[in-house]
Amino acid sequence: MAKLDIERIRLKVYRFDPETDREARIDTHDVPYVDGMTVLDALFHVLEKIDGSLAFRFSCREGICGACAMFINGSYRLACETQVARVLREGHRELHVMPLPHLPVIKDLVVDMTRFWQNYEAIAPWIVTRTADPEKERLQSPAQRKLIDEYVGCILCGSCFSSCPSVWTGREYLGPNAMMKTYRWVVDSRDDAAVERLGRAGNEKGAWRCHTIFNCTEACPKKINQTSAIQGLKRRTVAAMLRGAR
Repeated sequence: MAKLDIERIRLKVYRFDPETDREARIDTHDVPYVDGMTVLDALFHVLEKIDGSLAFRFSCREGICGACAMFINGSYRLACETQVARVLREGHRELHVMPLPHLPVIKDLVVDMTRFWQNYEAIAPWIVTRTADPEKERLQSPAQRKLIDEYVGCILCGSCFSSCPSVWTGREYLGPNAMMKTYRWVVDSRDDAAVERLGRAGNEKGAWRCHTIFNCTEACPKKINQTSAIQGLKRRTVAAMLRGAR
Protein backbone atom coordinates (compact mmCIF):
# COMPACT_ATOMS: atom_id res chain seq x y z
CA MET A 1 0.00 0.00 0.00
CA ALA A 2 1.43 3.37 -1.05
CA LYS A 3 2.24 5.88 1.66
CA LEU A 4 0.01 8.89 2.16
CA ASP A 5 1.67 12.15 1.17
CA ILE A 6 0.33 14.17 4.09
CA GLU A 7 1.85 15.72 7.19
CA ARG A 8 -1.20 16.14 9.43
CA ILE A 9 -4.70 14.75 9.77
CA ARG A 10 -7.76 16.44 11.16
CA LEU A 11 -9.32 14.49 14.03
CA LYS A 12 -12.83 15.27 15.24
CA VAL A 13 -13.64 13.51 18.50
CA TYR A 14 -16.81 13.33 20.57
CA ARG A 15 -16.60 14.87 24.03
CA PHE A 16 -19.15 14.64 26.82
CA ASP A 17 -18.91 14.39 30.59
CA PRO A 18 -22.40 13.94 32.08
CA GLU A 19 -21.13 15.19 35.44
CA THR A 20 -20.16 18.62 34.09
CA ASP A 21 -21.56 19.07 30.57
CA ARG A 22 -25.11 19.94 29.60
CA GLU A 23 -24.62 18.69 26.06
CA ALA A 24 -22.00 16.97 23.93
CA ARG A 25 -19.51 18.71 21.67
CA ILE A 26 -17.04 17.78 18.96
CA ASP A 27 -13.41 18.80 19.48
CA THR A 28 -11.17 19.25 16.45
CA HIS A 29 -7.43 18.59 16.50
CA ASP A 30 -4.73 18.60 13.83
CA VAL A 31 -2.57 15.57 14.54
CA PRO A 32 0.86 14.86 12.94
CA TYR A 33 0.56 11.90 10.60
CA VAL A 34 3.01 9.02 10.75
CA ASP A 35 2.91 6.18 8.26
CA GLY A 36 1.18 3.19 9.83
CA MET A 37 -0.69 5.33 12.37
CA THR A 38 -3.88 3.87 13.78
CA VAL A 39 -6.89 5.74 15.09
CA LEU A 40 -5.84 4.72 18.60
CA ASP A 41 -2.43 6.30 17.96
CA ALA A 42 -4.17 9.54 16.99
CA LEU A 43 -6.24 9.49 20.17
CA PHE A 44 -3.10 8.93 22.24
CA HIS A 45 -1.48 11.94 20.60
CA VAL A 46 -4.40 14.08 21.74
CA LEU A 47 -4.31 12.57 25.24
CA GLU A 48 -0.55 12.97 25.70
CA LYS A 49 0.16 16.18 23.76
CA ILE A 50 -3.03 18.24 23.64
CA ASP A 51 -5.74 17.35 26.14
CA GLY A 52 -5.09 14.93 28.99
CA SER A 53 -8.79 14.85 29.93
CA LEU A 54 -9.83 12.83 26.87
CA ALA A 55 -11.30 9.48 27.98
CA PHE A 56 -11.27 6.26 25.96
CA ARG A 57 -10.80 2.54 26.59
CA PHE A 58 -7.94 0.42 25.32
CA SER A 59 -5.91 -2.59 26.41
CA CYS A 60 -4.21 -5.07 24.09
CA ARG A 61 -3.66 -2.83 21.01
CA GLU A 62 -3.83 -5.99 18.89
CA GLY A 63 -7.53 -6.37 18.06
CA ILE A 64 -8.03 -9.07 20.68
CA CYS A 65 -9.56 -7.50 23.80
CA GLY A 66 -12.37 -5.48 22.15
CA ALA A 67 -11.95 -2.56 24.57
CA CYS A 68 -11.39 0.11 21.92
CA ALA A 69 -14.51 -0.53 19.82
CA MET A 70 -15.77 2.83 18.58
CA PHE A 71 -17.88 4.39 15.83
CA ILE A 72 -15.32 5.73 13.38
CA ASN A 73 -16.40 7.63 10.27
CA GLY A 74 -19.81 5.99 10.34
CA SER A 75 -18.64 2.41 10.90
CA TYR A 76 -18.08 0.15 13.88
CA ARG A 77 -14.34 -0.43 14.16
CA LEU A 78 -11.56 -1.24 16.60
CA ALA A 79 -9.44 1.89 17.01
CA CYS A 80 -6.28 -0.14 17.59
CA GLU A 81 -6.39 -1.95 14.25
CA THR A 82 -7.99 0.75 12.08
CA GLN A 83 -5.30 2.41 10.02
CA VAL A 84 -5.75 6.14 9.47
CA ALA A 85 -4.61 5.62 5.87
CA ARG A 86 -7.39 3.10 5.30
CA VAL A 87 -10.07 5.53 6.52
CA LEU A 88 -8.74 8.35 4.35
CA ARG A 89 -8.51 6.07 1.31
CA GLU A 90 -12.21 5.33 1.75
CA GLY A 91 -12.81 8.94 0.70
CA HIS A 92 -12.96 10.62 4.10
CA ARG A 93 -11.02 13.86 4.54
CA GLU A 94 -11.11 13.75 8.33
CA LEU A 95 -11.27 11.23 11.15
CA HIS A 96 -14.58 11.32 13.05
CA VAL A 97 -14.45 9.31 16.26
CA MET A 98 -17.61 8.69 18.26
CA PRO A 99 -18.53 6.34 21.14
CA LEU A 100 -20.56 3.19 20.45
CA PRO A 101 -24.09 4.47 19.65
CA HIS A 102 -27.21 3.73 21.71
CA LEU A 103 -25.26 3.10 24.92
CA PRO A 104 -25.06 5.53 27.87
CA VAL A 105 -21.90 7.63 27.79
CA ILE A 106 -19.79 7.56 30.95
CA LYS A 107 -17.32 10.07 29.53
CA ASP A 108 -16.26 10.95 25.98
CA LEU A 109 -15.64 7.65 24.14
CA VAL A 110 -16.27 5.45 27.19
CA VAL A 111 -19.74 3.88 27.26
CA ASP A 112 -21.61 1.98 29.96
CA MET A 113 -21.47 -1.74 29.09
CA THR A 114 -23.34 -2.91 32.21
CA ARG A 115 -26.39 -4.21 30.35
CA PHE A 116 -24.21 -5.98 27.79
CA TRP A 117 -22.27 -7.84 30.50
CA GLN A 118 -25.39 -8.65 32.52
CA ASN A 119 -26.98 -10.22 29.46
CA TYR A 120 -23.83 -12.15 28.69
CA GLU A 121 -23.67 -13.52 32.23
CA ALA A 122 -27.35 -14.49 32.06
CA ILE A 123 -26.71 -17.11 29.37
CA ALA A 124 -24.16 -18.98 31.54
CA PRO A 125 -21.21 -18.60 29.12
CA TRP A 126 -19.26 -21.56 30.38
CA ILE A 127 -19.26 -25.30 29.81
CA VAL A 128 -21.86 -27.24 31.80
CA THR A 129 -21.24 -30.96 32.25
CA ARG A 130 -23.14 -33.68 34.04
CA THR A 131 -20.74 -36.55 33.59
CA ALA A 132 -17.66 -37.40 35.58
CA ASP A 133 -14.59 -35.35 34.77
CA PRO A 134 -12.20 -37.15 32.42
CA GLU A 135 -8.71 -37.98 33.51
CA LYS A 136 -7.21 -35.23 31.32
CA GLU A 137 -9.60 -33.18 29.18
CA ARG A 138 -12.84 -33.37 27.22
CA LEU A 139 -11.76 -34.10 23.68
CA GLN A 140 -13.28 -32.76 20.48
CA SER A 141 -12.78 -33.96 16.96
CA PRO A 142 -11.72 -31.40 14.31
CA ALA A 143 -15.25 -31.60 12.88
CA GLN A 144 -16.81 -30.89 16.28
CA ARG A 145 -14.48 -27.97 16.89
CA LYS A 146 -15.22 -26.51 13.46
CA LEU A 147 -18.87 -26.03 14.49
CA ILE A 148 -17.83 -23.42 17.05
CA ASP A 149 -14.67 -21.95 15.45
CA GLU A 150 -16.36 -18.81 14.18
CA TYR A 151 -18.10 -18.01 17.46
CA VAL A 152 -15.05 -18.60 19.65
CA GLY A 153 -13.49 -15.70 17.73
CA CYS A 154 -15.84 -13.18 19.40
CA ILE A 155 -13.87 -10.59 21.42
CA LEU A 156 -16.89 -9.22 23.36
CA CYS A 157 -16.41 -5.68 22.01
CA GLY A 158 -20.15 -4.86 22.11
CA SER A 159 -20.40 -3.57 18.53
CA CYS A 160 -23.19 -6.00 17.62
CA PHE A 161 -25.11 -5.08 20.77
CA SER A 162 -24.79 -1.37 20.02
CA SER A 163 -25.91 -1.82 16.41
CA CYS A 164 -29.05 -3.92 17.02
CA PRO A 165 -32.46 -2.17 16.66
CA SER A 166 -34.07 -4.93 18.71
CA VAL A 167 -31.72 -4.02 21.56
CA TRP A 168 -32.60 -0.33 21.20
CA THR A 169 -36.35 -0.95 21.33
CA GLY A 170 -36.57 -3.90 23.71
CA ARG A 171 -34.68 -3.65 26.95
CA GLU A 172 -35.53 -7.25 27.80
CA TYR A 173 -33.83 -8.61 24.70
CA LEU A 174 -30.57 -10.37 25.54
CA GLY A 175 -28.97 -9.19 22.32
CA PRO A 176 -27.10 -10.71 19.38
CA ASN A 177 -23.91 -11.42 21.29
CA ALA A 178 -25.68 -13.35 24.07
CA MET A 179 -27.74 -15.30 21.52
CA MET A 180 -24.70 -16.11 19.39
CA LYS A 181 -22.83 -17.30 22.48
CA THR A 182 -25.84 -19.40 23.50
CA TYR A 183 -25.71 -21.14 20.12
CA ARG A 184 -21.96 -21.58 20.54
CA TRP A 185 -22.58 -23.63 23.71
CA VAL A 186 -25.60 -25.48 22.34
CA VAL A 187 -23.52 -26.89 19.49
CA ASP A 188 -20.43 -27.52 21.63
CA SER A 189 -20.00 -31.29 21.86
CA ARG A 190 -18.68 -31.02 25.43
CA ASP A 191 -21.68 -29.16 26.89
CA ASP A 192 -24.63 -30.96 28.50
CA ALA A 193 -27.01 -28.04 29.04
CA ALA A 194 -28.56 -27.65 25.57
CA VAL A 195 -32.12 -28.15 26.84
CA GLU A 196 -31.78 -25.38 29.41
CA ARG A 197 -30.00 -23.09 26.98
CA LEU A 198 -32.70 -23.52 24.33
CA GLY A 199 -35.35 -22.88 26.95
CA ARG A 200 -33.62 -19.62 27.86
CA ALA A 201 -33.35 -18.59 24.20
CA GLY A 202 -36.76 -19.69 22.91
CA ASN A 203 -38.82 -16.63 23.82
CA GLU A 204 -39.24 -12.92 23.09
CA LYS A 205 -36.28 -12.08 25.31
CA GLY A 206 -34.16 -14.41 23.25
CA ALA A 207 -33.86 -15.61 19.67
CA TRP A 208 -37.41 -14.77 18.64
CA ARG A 209 -36.79 -11.07 19.23
CA CYS A 210 -34.28 -11.09 16.36
CA HIS A 211 -35.79 -9.78 13.10
CA THR A 212 -32.80 -10.71 10.89
CA ILE A 213 -31.79 -7.12 10.19
CA PHE A 214 -28.10 -8.17 9.97
CA ASN A 215 -26.78 -4.98 11.61
CA CYS A 216 -24.87 -7.15 14.06
CA THR A 217 -23.11 -9.07 11.30
CA GLU A 218 -22.20 -5.87 9.47
CA ALA A 219 -20.91 -4.21 12.66
CA CYS A 220 -18.76 -7.11 13.90
CA PRO A 221 -15.03 -6.29 13.49
CA LYS A 222 -14.29 -10.04 13.44
CA LYS A 223 -16.87 -10.75 10.71
CA ILE A 224 -18.86 -13.19 12.84
CA ASN A 225 -22.35 -13.97 11.56
CA GLN A 226 -24.43 -13.60 14.72
CA THR A 227 -27.65 -13.63 12.70
CA SER A 228 -26.88 -17.08 11.34
CA ALA A 229 -26.26 -18.38 14.86
CA ILE A 230 -29.56 -16.91 16.05
CA GLN A 231 -31.41 -18.61 13.20
CA GLY A 232 -29.73 -21.84 14.26
CA LEU A 233 -31.16 -21.30 17.75
CA LYS A 234 -34.64 -20.81 16.29
CA ARG A 235 -34.40 -24.05 14.30
CA ARG A 236 -33.19 -26.03 17.27
CA THR A 237 -35.83 -24.51 19.55
CA VAL A 238 -38.62 -25.49 17.16
CA ALA A 239 -37.14 -28.98 16.77
CA ALA A 240 -37.06 -29.39 20.55
CA MET A 241 -40.68 -28.24 20.83
CA LEU A 242 -41.77 -30.73 18.17
CA ARG A 243 -39.96 -33.56 19.91
CA GLY A 244 -41.68 -32.62 23.16
CA ALA A 245 -45.11 -32.58 21.49
CA ARG A 246 -44.80 -36.16 20.31
